Amino acid sequence: MIMIIFVFFLLNLQQKTYSKLNTKNMNRFSFTIILLVLFLPNVFSQRLNDAIQAFANDNDFKYGGISVSVVDVESGKLVAGHNSNLGLTPASSLKVITTAAALHYLGDDFRFKTELQYDGEIDVNGTLNGNIFIKGFGDPTLGSDQFDKAEKLDVVMQKFVEAIQAAGIKKINGYIIGDASFFESEVVGGKWLWEDLGNYYGAGMHGLNIQENLYFIDFQQVGKVGETPPIVATRPLIPNLLLLNEIKSDVKGSGDNAFIYGAPYGYTRYVRGTIPVGTKKFTIKGSIPDPPFFAAHYLADFLEKEGIETSKLTASYFDLKRGNQILDSKRNIFYTYQSPNLRDIVEKTNMKSVNLYCEAMLRMIGKKVNGKGTPGAGLEAIYDFLEKKGMNTDGFFLLDGSGLSPMNSATTFQMASAIRIIINDNQISDSFKNSMPVSAKSGSMRYMLKGTSAAGKVFAKSGGMERVRSYTGFIKTKKGKSVSFSMIANNFTCKSSQVRKKMEKLMLAIYEN
Repeated sequence: MIMIIFVFFLLNLQQKTYSKLNTKNMNRFSFTIILLVLFLPNVFSQRLNDAIQAFANDNDFKYGGISVSVVDVESGKLVAGHNSNLGLTPASSLKVITTAAALHYLGDDFRFKTELQYDGEIDVNGTLNGNIFIKGFGDPTLGSDQFDKAEKLDVVMQKFVEAIQAAGIKKINGYIIGDASFFESEVVGGKWLWEDLGNYYGAGMHGLNIQENLYFIDFQQVGKVGETPPIVATRPLIPNLLLLNEIKSDVKGSGDNAFIYGAPYGYTRYVRGTIPVGTKKFTIKGSIPDPPFFAAHYLADFLEKEGIETSKLTASYFDLKRGNQILDSKRNIFYTYQSPNLRDIVEKTNMKSVNLYCEAMLRMIGKKVNGKGTPGAGLEAIYDFLEKKGMNTDGFFLLDGSGLSPMNSATTFQMASAIRIIINDNQISDSFKNSMPVSAKSGSMRYMLKGTSAAGKVFAKSGGMERVRSYTGFIKTKKGKSVSFSMIANNFTCKSSQVRKKMEKLMLAIYEN
């Protein structure tokens, strides 16, 4: 309609301006104007397709898989693209799906909780003849020092101690138990890589989590390439942890190329790879082998320091159950601790690409919708959410909520279509939009498109792993059109930073066209 009005405006203008032209010339002029106006959108679309084709024909992608899709938010139609239905590994851009589904199923005001419970009896002297339980309900932020809206570990522990004191408990004769049974024991993705599991970003998601299930290893740098820098500390101290240090020193500026190898619940860890030469302390992060046990152990130490005597018996609920110990007696809930709201957790997740948070959301979705705190139950609900909104999920292969598995596969048309569904959903769109990194401003987009017309205009979640780079998001273009987009590159031959530059150029083309 706007286009038709514009055509008549031009016709009226040309009549006034060229009234002296003869009828034949005026008709030719009018026909030319109509053709130009009607053809103009196709010209813009062709320009964008040319930019996409130039990207796809780049020699660095000769042996890899490349896919791009730009989708009209209003109609759902593909505006421009290349290999739009090719399934590729999306890496962490997959988080947009999980975070949106969490907002949909749980609500943006949802809060995870953690309870303190006891069984047995408290006698007149304040002695608990029973056990203290830290019962987790999947909170991934409990005791986090990485999230400014969460309280740090020692602050949380102090609140736990005060709650125990307020309950009249002065001495504990039984166990202090970390209870993670709200979720099942499937704590890591079945298709996650071995080299990821011992590192902080591959930390398992338990029913009870603590300090994002990570710890720090401090090395003292040395001055010679090829020498082994010694480990000088682990923070906090993880009981039973054995670190076998095989790290070597590399040239100055080579960065963190250290990996920690070890499975969940396994306390022997191999530390391999390189860190730079130097004279300072160099820190890497690992995944706590058994967070529920560590939480119980840490609380016991804290209680002793605060003058509450314990039996010094600590355990995880699953370990005691496997040992056939009876733990099904009636429990008393005497303190409940709550996480920040889901809206803030989603924002942190998408801004900083936190795998643990996504895996917690996935399991909580599964628990609420399908009664099981497993990845499979959560993924089933996510598929249902997308399909009921009209998305075709054929060939959409999800194995986790965070994108950490290289066996996840999605097409860019599916990813861009999912974004369209999300931002058209009034229930979740505002919270979701606020969680997305913004070009030249925030998250993984903060250094992208600086000094261009698209600064502050592109909202996108990045994804990256070895030989994988992706971006998925939405743009209100220079001409005011709302589009969602996704671009994925797998198995390129150049550096990942170079792919990022190529994708940045393509984002600018989408914005300007």
